[in-house]
Amino acid sequence: MLQEWIGREERSDDQVALAGSRRMAALLNQQASEIKRGGTVPAHWYVMLFTPTAPQSGLGPDGHPAKGQFLPPVALPRRMFAGRRSWFHLPLTIGDEVKRVSRIQSITPKTGRSGEMVFVTVRHEMSVPAGLAVVEEQDIVYRAEQPAEGAKPEAKAEAAKPDEEKGEWTRIFEPTPTTLFRYSAITFNAHRIHYDLPYTQGTEGYPNLVVNGGLTTLMLWDLVTSQTGRTLKSSNSKNLKPLFVGQPISLNARMSGENQITAWAINAKGERAIEAQLELEAK
Repeated sequence: MLQEWIGREERSDDQVALAGSRRMAALLNQQASEIKRGGTVPAHWYVMLFTPTAPQSGLGPDGHPAKGQFLPPVALPRRMFAGRRSWFHLPLTIGDEVKRVSRIQSITPKTGRSGEMVFVTVRHEMSVPAGLAVVEEQDIVYRAEQPAEGAKPEAKAEAAKPDEEKGEWTRIFEPTPTTLFRYSAITFNAHRIHYDLPYTQGTEGYPNLVVNGGLTTLMLWDLVTSQTGRTLKSSNSKNLKPLFVGQPISLNARMSGENQITAWAINAKGERAIEAQLELEAK
């Protein structure tokens, strides 16, 4: 029974590495040489920590670590990142040891238009010597084997409903295979939909390489912090539609309160693909 996996915990440790921090800076088009040992980096760069360490023999056919180790053995084959809630308490100091406690928080079977699905929520608590630094609740959705929405012929696809909302700040993000490679290298993400085009099209049914949801969310975070000059306190993001290499993504954000930001990403059809509610540290 999948419900028996609720409450399962896993403990791990990592370090805020100089090399990883410089790679994050490079990915975000910042000067990596300015990142120094003993300095701090934003807490929302935590995505470079606790990368998967399953041995090559422990990977499933999609490139993810095989289920039934820490994550429950959901029978459905397709796995996607549905969204996350993150709370940022302390910056990350390069060289600090980080400890993480991960817990299976919920397992929820559902049936939607695309068929049977199972949502798994995992909570991660990451602590540095100074205390709790980051808390993340990550939603993973498992789906049945079937062609993805993005692979449907245009003639049969539903008419796009363009998002008319305009951002106070905007930026065009044009993901390339190189961008996806660098993000997947930093996060050690081996999910084949981000680099293996024959698999992506033939097995998963997508028209092109799929942009990592975490990468687009990171770009939204970077847009907001660079425009406001303030640090993030929390983020609640949802992935609504897949985004693909070769198609420009419009990143948007606007103030929605004294410390609140609404941010979203628009696909090439003008549809909202990711949305996020962000909170900034008070001035």
